[in-house]
Amino acid sequence: MSSILLPCVLLIILFACAYPLGFYLAKVGEAQPITAWTNAVEHRLYQLAGIDAHANMNWKSYAMALLVFNAIGTLAVYTVQRVQTWLPLNPQGFGNVSPDSAFNTAVSFISNTNWQGYSGESSMSYLTQMLVLTGQNFFSAATGMAVAYALIRGFSSHSAKTIGNFWVDVTRSTLYVLLPLSTLFAIFLMSQGVIQNFAAYKDMTLLDPVSYTQAKISPSGQALNDEKGNPLMETVSSPIQSLAMGPVASQEAIKLLGTNGGGFFNTNSAHPFENPTAISNIFQLLAILLIPTALCFAFGKMVGDMRQAWAILGAMTIVFVIMSSVVLISEQQAHPVLQTLGIDQNRSEFQAGGNMEGKETRFGISASALFAAVTTATSCGAVNAMHDSFMPLGGIVPLVLMQFGEVIFGGVGSGLYGMLIFAVLAVFIAGLMIGRTPEYLGKKIQAFEMKMTSITILVTPILVLSFSALALMTEAGRSSIANPNAHGFSEILYAFTSAANNNGSAFAGLNANTPFYNVLLAVVMWFGRFAMIIPILAIAGSLAEKKRLAVTAGTMPTQGLLFVSLLVSIVVLVGVLNYIPALALGPIVEHLQLFTR
Repeated sequence: MSSILLPCVLLIILFACAYPLGFYLAKVGEAQPITAWTNAVEHRLYQLAGIDAHANMNWKSYAMALLVFNAIGTLAVYTVQRVQTWLPLNPQGFGNVSPDSAFNTAVSFISNTNWQGYSGESSMSYLTQMLVLTGQNFFSAATGMAVAYALIRGFSSHSAKTIGNFWVDVTRSTLYVLLPLSTLFAIFLMSQGVIQNFAAYKDMTLLDPVSYTQAKISPSGQALNDEKGNPLMETVSSPIQSLAMGPVASQEAIKLLGTNGGGFFNTNSAHPFENPTAISNIFQLLAILLIPTALCFAFGKMVGDMRQAWAILGAMTIVFVIMSSVVLISEQQAHPVLQTLGIDQNRSEFQAGGNMEGKETRFGISASALFAAVTTATSCGAVNAMHDSFMPLGGIVPLVLMQFGEVIFGGVGSGLYGMLIFAVLAVFIAGLMIGRTPEYLGKKIQAFEMKMTSITILVTPILVLSFSALALMTEAGRSSIANPNAHGFSEILYAFTSAANNNGSAFAGLNANTPFYNVLLAVVMWFGRFAMIIPILAIAGSLAEKKRLAVTAGTMPTQGLLFVSLLVSIVVLVGVLNYIPALALGPIVEHLQLFTR
């Protein structure tokens, strides 16, 4: 019961916070003035940028502006990484990032994936972390919000030729939502112990010298391999521990609120400088879910029917509670192999309470397992535990949550517009069943919308499965696997699932910081983001041009339990049909092997 109670309590607190925020987000999306002072600042920004805030765009112009904005951002992130050694705010004297790693990171942060093949505290200068990485945390989240607003306008408009102004949507999302929330959250995090400084790293003398084995790293931050492709290892003994410093709280706040996930440190939210206390851990969970949930309420307000918001949110909640309960229950079971070694019989705390491998003792099993569910139900990708160390059934939950299309709350903006696409598919299937033209929110769903919907839904499984197969068929892909057999397959499947769905979390155990994986994952991340956004904007433009039909006795209701059940079924069936063969070769086989030894 406690496994179900924990996510339910989290959701109750979340809904209480997100409901009023949703009405505020609707105000932002409808371009209503916030205050006279902010309105003056906003228009001054448009004047400086040479933007006509009153010139609305059709979907093609909106998409072009979006692509240009993100292409320029990609170039900026790449360039700063490549020249950071000559730029200020680099007290550790880090060298320039290698071309393939810089390319991967640039695409990663632009696409809101924030996949990190590098170790932040040993690769990136403070300027790189603040200027381009944190900056893109804001802009990628604002881009997702802009697309969500555009699609909502498609449903709410009546015979319109435009879907809004991209530059206005990005500016207002950043200025009125992401910046103020991040500022407040950063202050709270600092109160809990998250660091925020520009000091050089601190060398602390240990009471006892520590010896450990680690992979050899090149000056560019990449792992070195021998002639057979195996990682080169070295034994290091040190009487000193270097404590990384830096402006962490400011990046941590938008990392979570923007469902970005890229951490200042390699261990992300498991690091005590990013996530110091149990209280900070709870608030980080709420921060990840806050804006995606509030956008559902904003959707209901903007289309004039809050019942539609509750229907969408209800479908998300049902799947989330079920999946999070599975991972919580799974991780609270003792590992059967360790049981055979007599560890549990000795009443070791490691085993007596469940599977503590790869988890922080500050948080324990429940908070770690719930974090894994939250971060993959959204497109955040932040982690406070090692997903690679989860039980097979516990590890399959983050995989499946991503493979649903990141629509169970999902990312900032992307979760809502992804679920709305599934809603369009649901009403189309229902229309086929009852023999009438499908409608959703008063708009007829016709051939063009269904073609674009098909592209949107199929693009990520095509990317995941085809590129996973490519990695498995090549020596460059297989040589990075640290664990053989089913678990190694799961690591590759997880990497490309995370990249294509713009999540960014990793199973670990896979050495992905190689030219092969850096390039492949960057390609998958780019198309996983923008090959979905373009057809969604096309749908928004097509719907905006249509008349909004009145509700009649023959209109299928899309706000009741029946529709919620249909929507959940469609999301689950699409995910299962696309990925079940691959899952059977990875975590399902591993689970069977684990309990049949």
